[in-house]
Amino acid sequence: MSSGKSKPEIAIKRIYDGASRRDGYRVLVDRVWPRGVSKEEADIDRWAKEIAPSSKLRKWFGHDPERWDEFRKRYREELDEQTDTLRELLDDCGGKRMTLLFGAKDTEHNQAVVLKDVLKAL
Repeated sequence: MSSGKSKPEIAIKRIYDGASRRDGYRVLVDRVWPRGVSKEEADIDRWAKEIAPSSKLRKWFGHDPERWDEFRKRYREELDEQTDTLRELLDDCGGKRMTLLFGAKDTEHNQAVVLKDVLKAL
């Protein structure tokens, strides 16, 4: 549990953009492993599929921008059940920059955008 520690800077990035030293602690936040990316190429510190949107929610959303507002609401509700896991994730990065990695093409309408806001509010 976070006990007065400073919060890390949190960035989001497509996993297809490749790893950079500047990324810090790299966390894949997709439930399904991204197509065409090897484990070596991904160069992740953690695969946090347990905090990714449920399969049911992910399929319902289908990356349809028309469903974005409702997706955000539903995903936040799912994350409300994961507070301990989210705090553990923040602790695990050791205060260094954290980069949330996702596979979606849409960089504005994806779970990493929602998750970043939720983590910053903890």
